[in-house]
Amino acid sequence: MRLINIFVIFALILAASVVYKIKFDSTLQAERVAKLAGQIRRERDAIAALRAEWGKLDTPGRIQGLAERHLGLKPTQPNQFDNLDDLPERPAASAPTGDAIGAMLGPVPETTGSVPAGKPAR
Repeated sequence: MRLINIFVIFALILAASVVYKIKFDSTLQAERVAKLAGQIRRERDAIAALRAEWGKLDTPGRIQGLAERHLGLKPTQPNQFDNLDDLPERPAASAPTGDAIGAMLGPVPETTGSVPAGKPAR
Protein backbone atom coordinates (compact mmCIF):
# COMPACT_ATOMS: atom_id res chain seq x y z
CA MET A 1 0.00 0.00 0.00
CA ARG A 2 2.81 2.35 0.86
CA LEU A 3 4.43 1.74 -2.55
CA ILE A 4 1.21 2.68 -4.34
CA ASN A 5 0.97 5.93 -2.34
CA ILE A 6 4.55 6.86 -3.25
CA PHE A 7 3.86 6.11 -6.91
CA VAL A 8 0.67 8.24 -6.88
CA ILE A 9 2.50 11.16 -5.20
CA PHE A 10 5.29 10.89 -7.76
CA ALA A 11 2.72 10.86 -10.61
CA LEU A 12 0.99 13.95 -9.18
CA ILE A 13 4.29 15.84 -8.90
CA LEU A 14 5.19 14.84 -12.47
CA ALA A 15 1.75 15.90 -13.77
CA ALA A 16 2.01 19.24 -11.92
CA SER A 17 5.43 19.92 -13.43
CA VAL A 18 4.17 19.08 -16.93
CA VAL A 19 1.15 21.39 -16.49
CA TYR A 20 3.43 24.16 -15.19
CA LYS A 21 5.76 23.75 -18.20
CA ILE A 22 2.83 23.88 -20.63
CA LYS A 23 1.49 27.02 -18.90
CA PHE A 24 4.92 28.67 -19.03
CA ASP A 25 5.37 27.81 -22.74
CA SER A 26 1.89 29.09 -23.59
CA THR A 27 2.62 32.36 -21.75
CA LEU A 28 5.80 32.79 -23.77
CA GLN A 29 3.93 32.09 -27.00
CA ALA A 30 1.18 34.58 -26.06
CA GLU A 31 3.83 37.25 -25.46
CA ARG A 32 5.43 36.45 -28.80
CA VAL A 33 2.04 36.67 -30.56
CA ALA A 34 1.35 40.04 -28.90
CA LYS A 35 4.77 41.31 -29.99
CA LEU A 36 4.20 40.16 -33.58
CA ALA A 37 0.72 41.73 -33.61
CA GLY A 38 2.29 45.02 -32.52
CA GLN A 39 4.87 44.78 -35.29
CA ILE A 40 2.15 44.02 -37.85
CA ARG A 41 0.14 47.02 -36.65
CA ARG A 42 3.21 49.30 -36.95
CA GLU A 43 3.97 47.98 -40.45
CA ARG A 44 0.37 48.53 -41.56
CA ASP A 45 0.50 52.09 -40.20
CA ALA A 46 3.77 52.67 -42.06
CA ILE A 47 2.25 51.28 -45.27
CA ALA A 48 -0.78 53.56 -44.88
CA ALA A 49 1.50 56.57 -44.33
CA LEU A 50 3.58 55.67 -47.39
CA ARG A 51 0.45 55.23 -49.52
CA ALA A 52 -0.79 58.64 -48.41
CA GLU A 53 2.58 60.18 -49.26
CA TRP A 54 2.57 58.41 -52.63
CA GLY A 55 -0.91 59.75 -53.32
CA LYS A 56 0.30 63.27 -52.54
CA LEU A 57 3.40 62.91 -54.72
CA ASP A 58 1.47 61.31 -57.57
CA THR A 59 -1.08 64.10 -58.07
CA PRO A 60 -1.23 65.30 -61.68
CA GLY A 61 -1.05 68.95 -60.63
CA ARG A 62 2.23 68.43 -58.80
CA ILE A 63 3.72 66.44 -61.69
CA GLN A 64 2.56 69.11 -64.16
CA GLY A 65 4.28 71.82 -62.09
CA LEU A 66 7.51 69.83 -61.88
CA ALA A 67 7.45 69.15 -65.62
CA GLU A 68 6.94 72.82 -66.43
CA ARG A 69 9.67 73.90 -64.03
CA HIS A 70 12.37 71.35 -64.86
CA LEU A 71 11.75 69.95 -68.36
CA GLY A 72 10.97 73.00 -70.43
CA LEU A 73 8.59 71.11 -72.70
CA LYS A 74 6.56 72.84 -75.38
CA PRO A 75 2.85 72.14 -75.79
CA THR A 76 1.92 69.76 -78.58
CA GLN A 77 0.46 71.25 -81.73
CA PRO A 78 -2.52 69.69 -83.50
CA ASN A 79 -0.51 69.33 -86.70
CA GLN A 80 1.92 66.94 -84.96
CA PHE A 81 -0.62 64.10 -85.12
CA ASP A 82 -1.43 62.12 -88.24
CA ASN A 83 -3.67 59.23 -89.22
CA LEU A 84 -2.32 55.71 -89.43
CA ASP A 85 -3.42 55.60 -93.08
CA ASP A 86 -0.82 58.27 -93.94
CA LEU A 87 2.13 56.25 -92.64
CA PRO A 88 4.59 54.98 -95.28
CA GLU A 89 4.61 51.30 -96.15
CA ARG A 90 6.86 48.99 -94.18
CA PRO A 91 10.16 48.41 -96.00
CA ALA A 92 10.75 44.99 -97.51
CA ALA A 93 12.84 42.65 -95.40
CA SER A 94 16.40 42.66 -96.71
CA ALA A 95 17.64 39.95 -94.36
CA PRO A 96 17.53 36.30 -95.42
CA THR A 97 14.60 34.43 -93.96
CA GLY A 98 16.81 31.85 -92.24
CA ASP A 99 18.59 33.99 -89.63
CA ALA A 100 17.28 37.53 -89.21
CA ILE A 101 19.37 38.25 -86.10
CA GLY A 102 22.52 36.88 -87.70
CA ALA A 103 21.96 39.13 -90.71
CA MET A 104 21.81 42.15 -88.39
CA LEU A 105 25.15 41.19 -86.82
CA GLY A 106 27.04 41.16 -90.09
CA PRO A 107 29.73 38.79 -91.36
CA VAL A 108 31.44 36.40 -88.94
CA PRO A 109 35.22 36.99 -88.57
CA GLU A 110 37.55 34.20 -89.65
CA THR A 111 39.52 34.09 -86.38
CA THR A 112 38.56 34.98 -82.85
CA GLY A 113 41.97 36.32 -81.84
CA SER A 114 42.49 33.82 -79.05
CA VAL A 115 44.61 31.46 -81.16
CA PRO A 116 47.01 32.91 -83.78
CA ALA A 117 46.19 31.89 -87.33
CA GLY A 118 48.20 28.90 -88.59
CA LYS A 119 49.10 27.48 -85.17
CA PRO A 120 47.16 24.43 -83.99
CA ALA A 121 45.59 24.56 -80.54
CA ARG A 122 47.20 22.22 -77.99
